[in-house]
Amino acid sequence: MRACAIRLLWALAIGLCLTAAVEAKTLRWAARGDTQSMDPHAVNEGVTNNINNLVYDFLVERDRDLNLVPALATGWTAVNDTTWRFALRRGVKFQDGTPLTADDVVFSIERAQQPTSQLSQFALPMGKPVRIDEQTVEFRLERPNPLMLEHAAAILIMSRAWCIAHRVDRVPAFNSHEEAFSSRNAMGTGPFMLKQREAGVRTVLVRNPQWWGRFEGNVTEVIFMPIGNDSTRVAALQSGGVDLIQDAPPQDLLRLSRDPSVRLTSGPENRVIFLGLDQFRDQLLYSSVKGRNPLKDRRVREAFFHAIDVHALKKSIMREQSVPTACMTVAARGCKPAAELEVHPPADVARARCLMADAGYADGFELTIDCPNDRYVNDQAICVALVGMLGRIGVTLRVDARPKSIFFPKVQNFDTSFYMYGWGGATIDPQLTMDPLMHSPDAKSQKGGDNNGRIADAELDRLIDAAAAEMNLEKRTQLLRDTLTRVHDQYYYLPLHRQMLTWLSRANVRPVILPSNQVRVAWIQID
Repeated sequence: MRACAIRLLWALAIGLCLTAAVEAKTLRWAARGDTQSMDPHAVNEGVTNNINNLVYDFLVERDRDLNLVPALATGWTAVNDTTWRFALRRGVKFQDGTPLTADDVVFSIERAQQPTSQLSQFALPMGKPVRIDEQTVEFRLERPNPLMLEHAAAILIMSRAWCIAHRVDRVPAFNSHEEAFSSRNAMGTGPFMLKQREAGVRTVLVRNPQWWGRFEGNVTEVIFMPIGNDSTRVAALQSGGVDLIQDAPPQDLLRLSRDPSVRLTSGPENRVIFLGLDQFRDQLLYSSVKGRNPLKDRRVREAFFHAIDVHALKKSIMREQSVPTACMTVAARGCKPAAELEVHPPADVARARCLMADAGYADGFELTIDCPNDRYVNDQAICVALVGMLGRIGVTLRVDARPKSIFFPKVQNFDTSFYMYGWGGATIDPQLTMDPLMHSPDAKSQKGGDNNGRIADAELDRLIDAAAAEMNLEKRTQLLRDTLTRVHDQYYYLPLHRQMLTWLSRANVRPVILPSNQVRVAWIQID
């Protein structure tokens, strides 16, 4: 009898093990480039943010329609125009078992407000965080902030005790190539825990069994791998070595749509791809022009705008997987305050040549454009196409294309005269584009943190700052319109297009595509 009982227990144990093995699902996910840091406040870059969003949580997050919903905060109240109070979710634990408290939130916001944080431009408008009790945090602002919840959805919450124990209470300066314990390790409250980090090779995450949220999918492990070559990445998917690719090569989409082993999931992305220009130096870097900076001249910037054929880029480079725009916002809805700017006119080379001649550059000049080669869809190919387009107005363009790990620090340290950039995310409010890209660099507010061409326009700053504090919707809409119109009319940036998203996955993988291009692994089902 005892032997039978033992055999029965062994059979049950084996059955449970087999059931667990069947239920365990690994998602092998490949992208063109790697995450830049596991520190959630060090780097503001899409892939990096996505991986960190799996380990850490926000006070406020987004649902499938990108609406703001409770996360670590279950509710919030605007006590008045300059005071907000957030109630924290009870029972939440960090992955080491320590409870989340108001002290962690205060610490995280203050940490993200440091000058070395690339998220400081979003954390600073949240004001001074104050602990009211263990489950309540109050934010005391210097001025009204109509985007308080948008900013709360941009800052991930860390463990104060963990950061202090590992001496990472200061954010490592990514642009100065600083590394810290938090660059390679992580401790959050999110749906997944960091198991292994090999920079440039793989990042392995496993499901957090004590996550406060609900898993709608069945993924229990994530293996994220950077595969820079498009053909190699697609071949890995078709052979079964990879389950998901976000950045599908547009030229391969028709062929892949006929492959029954591959699923295509498509939608528009909230991201604008544009060109930035050095409008600060008196003499350009990497240019044949000496003693002058032609990009300070509005006529030269306008000439570039009219010489570039964004519609040809859409057809020949992007294979119809882009939407040309002349508006510097991440989504067409975000440009609504200045909808007349949305349509990008056809190229006008004759007009561009006249503008160059009027500015004194009829014979053109030499210039280098800095581009990433592993960040945006066909980024290097777009830059190469610009060589011929700008060559029609006498500009001899050299392309310096580098991996994003080199490109971003180079450009953000102002070691550039002309560069490609992209900006996007879940929010469509123009303010979150205007503050970092269009405002002159400001040490106190940390606005202008990605104004790598160092645009300086006092009237533009006034409009941006006014919109950031205006609580009246009608007045604020007009300020947004005036700001976007001024940027357009001065050609401070040269918008190209918004990318269309197509994710590739194995046929048995069902992802949920979002305009933010963020992979929410907790929602993915693998059949």
